[in-house]
Amino acid sequence: MKTVYVGLSGGVDSSVSAALLKQQGYSVVGVYMKNWTQDVAGVACPWKQDLADARAAAATLDIPFKVFDFQAEYKQHVVDVMVSEYQAGRTPNPDVMCNQEIKFNLFLRTALADGADYIATGHYAGTHTGHLLRAKDADKDQTYFLYRVSSDALSRTIFPLAKLTKPEVRRLAAEFNLPTATKPDSQGICFVGEVGIREFLRQYVAAEPGPVLTTAGATVGTHQGALFYTHGQRHGLGIGGGKPFYVTGKDVATNTVFVTDDPADLELESDTFRLEQLHWIDSAPAPDRTYQCRTRHRADLIDCRVDGATVTLDHPERAVTPGQSAVIYDGDTVLGGGIIAEVVS
Repeated sequence: MKTVYVGLSGGVDSSVSAALLKQQGYSVVGVYMKNWTQDVAGVACPWKQDLADARAAAATLDIPFKVFDFQAEYKQHVVDVMVSEYQAGRTPNPDVMCNQEIKFNLFLRTALADGADYIATGHYAGTHTGHLLRAKDADKDQTYFLYRVSSDALSRTIFPLAKLTKPEVRRLAAEFNLPTATKPDSQGICFVGEVGIREFLRQYVAAEPGPVLTTAGATVGTHQGALFYTHGQRHGLGIGGGKPFYVTGKDVATNTVFVTDDPADLELESDTFRLEQLHWIDSAPAPDRTYQCRTRHRADLIDCRVDGATVTLDHPERAVTPGQSAVIYDGDTVLGGGIIAEVVS
């Protein structure tokens, strides 16, 4: 009998994943990863409740339960990196970093050393012979956040929810009598809970107000710190007057945010950009083939060409943002991708 260590987050998805694996005959061990425990901006970190919910799910399923403390590694490889990226004027994705460094690296290595044959999580994704595949539920598909996981790690990973939709998972949770069956999905930053990124970053960086300028150079407002804003952002600018403005760029060196009131402004769209920190799960895309690209979670898949580190989309995409990830697909298979380093046009 193969042993699977399941990352139990305290949510319904991971709880159902553990239940399905036990039903399929695996020897299942539930593991709560203690990654972050600090309160932020007066909001209590939900880790204690999540731990209690994970423990309760394991008890309901009558499986062993463990806690792996990864706080130091998480701070170093996810939080510190995220903060430094924002300080540099980019917009990183902590979920991508967490999956790469913690869940499918540190957790995997720790579980294997502890006797596991495989690990499993409640991600909506699929895997087959070391390849990453899109999930059945297109709305919940999380492969965008998983593209930096290695083929070796994927060959040791099971995604029990690959062929399920979210409503089906909720129904199964009720059938399994899991205590997490009606627990709402978490919002906000992946590791803090109901806290916005601006409130989180204020704990670590000093931010000063600065000018908001139109692309023509007119001052239209004052921002709360250029590093807080991202390309294409509409809300949270604090500009009065009724008509909406959109962020077209920022300069953290001069603490300036640039905006436009034209939603069709070409500064908001790009069709060519360069990637850095490339990661291909199997092999790099061929330059003479057409693939599909996603530049943010739940964004449309756009046909593209990939020539080395340069991606050219068949039509412009809105708010292509340095620091975010561009993920390349070949149908349902995720080839990999990279971090958006520079928008060319």
